[in-house]
Amino acid sequence: MSHSPLAGMRLVIADDHAVVRMGFRLLLEGAGATVLAEAENGEQAIALFSEHLPDALVMDVSMPGQGGLATLERLIAHHRGARVLMLSAHDDMQIPARALKGGATGYLCKRARPDELVRAVACVARGERYIDPELAPRLALAQFSDSDPVAQLSDKEFTVFKQLALGRSVAEVADTHHLAPSTVGTHLYRIKQKLNASNAAELALIAVRSGLIEV
Repeated sequence: MSHSPLAGMRLVIADDHAVVRMGFRLLLEGAGATVLAEAENGEQAIALFSEHLPDALVMDVSMPGQGGLATLERLIAHHRGARVLMLSAHDDMQIPARALKGGATGYLCKRARPDELVRAVACVARGERYIDPELAPRLALAQFSDSDPVAQLSDKEFTVFKQLALGRSVAEVADTHHLAPSTVGTHLYRIKQKLNASNAAELALIAVRSGLIEV
């Protein structure tokens, strides 16, 4: 790899932690990239992507508001060819599987080494699929496994489920995702049916077992 593996590449970074964004900026600019802008939430990420049309968006899955997966869905709807590297601190298989299915070009765990991040960004900016080498074998196996009940949920149900499992109320979820409370209620009813759960505590337990919530 040359000293400037990202030379000429134009990037936007989205993460809700300023210190993390600064670390990414220093690392990526050190590898030759130009960081055009930084977003601290999904709404900003979409606006900045539309403004700059970068070679790649480097985006955290867990952000306040609509979150990375919902942002990805909206971004791809507006910019079909968008190249997005999703980053996550989570270990479960549901999130990378949904991110890649939702149109992400690449997925990397935040525990990866700095040179791995540079390699991932370089691949994604060129339009090449990149999957965290540690996750790839487990991700392939997860596609053939029915052991995780959460896999039955639609993407919208999954987003609502994650919020409710964290202890948010139907009203809070409705407000965050700009949905009618009745719509969230309908999602909740389907989620409980699919997961065979009768209350919020059972939803939280299923989320913990699926690796979506760290205890």
